[in-house]
Amino acid sequence: MTDDATSPAPAPVPPYDRLLDERGKRCPIPVVTLARMTNVDPSWRLLLLADDPAAISDVPAWCSLRGRVLAWRGPAPDGAGGEAFLVVP
Repeated sequence: MTDDATSPAPAPVPPYDRLLDERGKRCPIPVVTLARMTNVDPSWRLLLLADDPAAISDVPAWCSLRGRVLAWRGPAPDGAGGEAFLVVP
Protein backbone atom coordinates (compact mmCIF):
# COMPACT_ATOMS: atom_id res chain seq x y z
CA MET A 1 0.00 0.00 0.00
CA THR A 2 1.37 3.40 -0.91
CA ASP A 3 0.54 6.66 0.75
CA ASP A 4 0.20 9.45 -1.79
CA ALA A 5 -0.98 11.98 0.77
CA THR A 6 1.19 15.05 1.03
CA SER A 7 1.71 17.27 4.02
CA PRO A 8 -0.36 20.42 3.92
CA ALA A 9 1.54 23.55 3.02
CA PRO A 10 2.15 25.93 5.90
CA ALA A 11 -0.34 28.77 6.15
CA PRO A 12 0.87 31.88 4.34
CA VAL A 13 2.28 34.66 6.47
CA PRO A 14 -0.36 37.31 7.19
CA PRO A 15 0.42 40.94 6.28
CA TYR A 16 2.93 42.75 8.47
CA ASP A 17 4.57 46.17 8.62
CA ARG A 18 8.10 45.38 9.82
CA LEU A 19 10.27 42.27 9.74
CA LEU A 20 12.58 41.70 12.72
CA ASP A 21 15.11 38.97 11.92
CA GLU A 22 16.55 37.99 15.29
CA ARG A 23 17.76 34.54 14.28
CA GLY A 24 21.11 33.73 15.84
CA LYS A 25 20.38 35.88 18.88
CA ARG A 26 19.62 34.38 22.26
CA CYS A 27 17.19 35.30 24.99
CA PRO A 28 16.33 38.00 25.84
CA ILE A 29 17.46 39.84 22.68
CA PRO A 30 14.52 38.85 20.40
CA VAL A 31 11.90 40.15 22.85
CA VAL A 32 14.00 43.22 23.68
CA THR A 33 14.03 44.07 19.96
CA LEU A 34 10.29 43.44 19.79
CA ALA A 35 9.72 45.80 22.72
CA ARG A 36 11.88 48.53 21.18
CA MET A 37 10.05 48.35 17.87
CA THR A 38 6.61 48.54 19.51
CA ASN A 39 7.81 51.72 21.19
CA VAL A 40 8.79 53.21 17.81
CA ASP A 41 5.25 52.77 16.44
CA PRO A 42 2.67 50.90 18.52
CA SER A 43 0.44 50.39 15.46
CA TRP A 44 2.98 48.27 13.58
CA ARG A 45 2.29 44.61 12.92
CA LEU A 46 5.69 43.04 13.61
CA LEU A 47 6.92 39.75 12.18
CA LEU A 48 9.66 38.44 14.46
CA LEU A 49 11.93 35.67 13.22
CA ALA A 50 13.75 33.80 15.97
CA ASP A 51 15.57 30.49 16.30
CA ASP A 52 16.19 30.57 20.04
CA PRO A 53 13.99 27.80 21.53
CA ALA A 54 13.10 30.14 24.41
CA ALA A 55 11.22 32.40 21.96
CA ILE A 56 8.43 29.81 21.76
CA SER A 57 7.44 30.64 25.33
CA ASP A 58 8.98 34.13 25.68
CA VAL A 59 7.08 35.80 22.83
CA PRO A 60 3.56 34.76 23.96
CA ALA A 61 4.44 35.66 27.57
CA TRP A 62 5.74 39.08 26.50
CA CYS A 63 2.58 39.69 24.43
CA SER A 64 0.42 38.83 27.43
CA LEU A 65 2.35 41.17 29.71
CA ARG A 66 2.37 44.04 27.21
CA GLY A 67 -1.20 43.82 25.92
CA ARG A 68 -0.14 42.74 22.45
CA VAL A 69 -1.59 39.84 20.45
CA LEU A 70 0.35 36.92 19.02
CA ALA A 71 -1.79 36.72 15.89
CA TRP A 72 0.13 34.01 14.03
CA ARG A 73 3.03 31.63 14.48
CA GLY A 74 4.66 29.44 11.86
CA PRO A 75 7.88 28.61 10.10
CA ALA A 76 10.11 31.44 8.91
CA PRO A 77 8.79 32.42 5.47
CA ASP A 78 12.22 32.34 3.82
CA GLY A 79 12.75 28.69 4.74
CA ALA A 80 16.04 29.50 6.49
CA GLY A 81 14.94 28.03 9.81
CA GLY A 82 13.46 29.34 12.98
CA GLU A 83 9.98 30.40 13.89
CA ALA A 84 7.99 33.42 12.79
CA PHE A 85 5.76 35.29 15.24
CA LEU A 86 3.29 37.94 14.09
CA VAL A 87 2.71 40.39 16.95
CA VAL A 88 -0.05 42.95 16.51
CA PRO A 89 -1.62 45.70 18.62
